[in-house]
Amino acid sequence: MTNKILFIANWKMFGDLDSVKSIKSVINLSKKKKYKKAKIIYCPPYTLLDKFVIKTRKTKLCVGAQNCHQVINTGPYTGAISTTMIKKIGAKYVIIGHSENRSNGETNNQINKKIHSAISNNLNVIFCIGENLFEKKHNRTNNILKKQIYLGLKQIKKIDKIIFAYEPVWSIGTGKILTNKELTKQIIIIKNIIKNLFKKQKTKIIYGGSVNNRNINNLKQINEIDGFLIGGASQNSKKFIDIIKKTIN
Repeated sequence: MTNKILFIANWKMFGDLDSVKSIKSVINLSKKKKYKKAKIIYCPPYTLLDKFVIKTRKTKLCVGAQNCHQVINTGPYTGAISTTMIKKIGAKYVIIGHSENRSNGETNNQINKKIHSAISNNLNVIFCIGENLFEKKHNRTNNILKKQIYLGLKQIKKIDKIIFAYEPVWSIGTGKILTNKELTKQIIIIKNIIKNLFKKQKTKIIYGGSVNNRNINNLKQINEIDGFLIGGASQNSKKFIDIIKKTIN
């Protein structure tokens, strides 16, 4: 792993005003010298973005949005949030290309436009890639990942503001994960795909897909991984802290 280990909490459609208080224990943990290697990023629902930004101000924690619209500023898009809005509210990251959005019809072309929009607003992108069960069973994983990367990053010149999140769709929420050997091999393949596009630029790759406080001891042994994108387990501060502690200890 790199010097900073990424712990990204994707709260999905979870949380209310009372939930914001629950991250106090995580903030306290981040103040301890022992855990200075942890880079903690919370991605709550849009309705809580401003509250999280206020709560984490003057702390080491960062805040990100779970998605964005491809149009940079404003427009007639009911229910949408632009990267300008995300930036102005004080968030620094945005998740783009999550499989749950891809499954609802989000295309590689739309993802590409969203990434361009985010980067133009100086936001850091958490770019999700991953294959579904059908693609895995038919040995299409590498072709799918290559397509997602090539099309998603079309006309992108630098990846210094992009974190690649490998999330096998078949693993999310199922508790099923690749063996360490298989996952290491897959991460190396992804790095080689990225290397062919961006040469000597540094790559950050995190893993998501049923990450919890029970399997983290195994996952942390994979040196090719720079951190984790954590869903359900991050909604509980005790479990989230447990994941951080087990990774760093």
